[in-house]
Amino acid sequence: MVAYHFPPLAGSSGMQRTLRFCQHLPALGWQPHVLSAHPRAYERLSDDLMPQIPAQVQVTRAFALDTRRHLSLWQRYPGWLARPDRWVSWVVGAVPAGLRIIAQQRPAAIWSTYPIASAHLVGYWLARLSGLPWVADFRDPMAHVGYPQDPATWQSYLRVEQKVFAQAARIVFATPGAARLYSQRYPQRAGDVRVIENGFDEPSFAHVPALQPALNPGRFTLLHSGIVYPQWRNPQALFATLRQLMDAGRLQADALCVRFRAPEHESFLQDLVARHGLTGVVQIEPPVGYQAALAEMCAADALLVLQSDDCNDQIPAKVYEYLRARKPVLGLCGTGSDTAALLQRAGVAQLAPLDNPQAIGQALTRLLQQGQSPNPNSAFVESLSRRAKAEDLAALLNRMVAEQPARSPAAH
Repeated sequence: MVAYHFPPLAGSSGMQRTLRFCQHLPALGWQPHVLSAHPRAYERLSDDLMPQIPAQVQVTRAFALDTRRHLSLWQRYPGWLARPDRWVSWVVGAVPAGLRIIAQQRPAAIWSTYPIASAHLVGYWLARLSGLPWVADFRDPMAHVGYPQDPATWQSYLRVEQKVFAQAARIVFATPGAARLYSQRYPQRAGDVRVIENGFDEPSFAHVPALQPALNPGRFTLLHSGIVYPQWRNPQALFATLRQLMDAGRLQADALCVRFRAPEHESFLQDLVARHGLTGVVQIEPPVGYQAALAEMCAADALLVLQSDDCNDQIPAKVYEYLRARKPVLGLCGTGSDTAALLQRAGVAQLAPLDNPQAIGQALTRLLQQGQSPNPNSAFVESLSRRAKAEDLAALLNRMVAEQPARSPAAH
């Protein structure tokens, strides 16, 4: 399993997918060996999830550098050293390390996972040099309209995509919209495209006390947990709505608190807060450990999703944890998006477009009137567990390997 995002990396929900697969696959007949990056490549480290790596799962950490931190001179570096991403040096270390694993352990399959594009370059070369069947786990689209913004990086992403669709036996996406997009882009491979959604980890929630103290006693607290991207998760229209409601006397400043946990782009948020006069209403909080983040979701009065129309084919991974927290959700996203469809099926959300203050005001008013009494579709929410998604991956691997002719990986 080729994955850049893996403990002790801190600050990314992306590692949950690989970590939880590693926990559940052994019981489903598959023993993972993780090929990840040396921790020096990570900007932030945390040991909080290290104990959750199963003892029987081997982890190889190959040579890797972060171009921006390790190969720059006065904060400048040649662009080609960061294409397709800043961790492309990982390919140099990971391919030889992966070939050694293949020679020693003779695995049945290779699995690599985006959003670090270099992971798919590692998967490509390992599959090409070994002849093993390869599952390329895209999760979300790579080269799409407006992303990446740099034309040279966009082209490098496209080349990675083309390598994947030329070599991989199966191509997996985390949402129906992304799978549909790529089935249209590469129609000759549409039959090999699959969807395995993200999910929530039930055992992690088992450690969260059932009764949580209020985050802000006496105030309705709306929580956004995770990164706020200025381009794709911009709360500007929400802040404008709050200001309008307060100026009209329809919302008291001491009645509502909007908390952003680990938003990363803190100065961006602080500028918006100052511009709209919301200093007493908006809280910006630092990162916490995974268990603490889950407990906070369960303690919030409601949870906030921010997503622009540019991301209609994606679903933020945190949304699944939101649903398991069984709290009301204010979903500021495109009405035709995969995120909106998921929230509607779960039955817990008030929805409005991210950039429409009037619609946001109506949705927020309904949310505040509703309080903490959502009526979730419990059976649907339970189907979103990480265990269920690992079962989907195990079934995919079983079918894929059964289709392969007998071969000796060491002979390639």
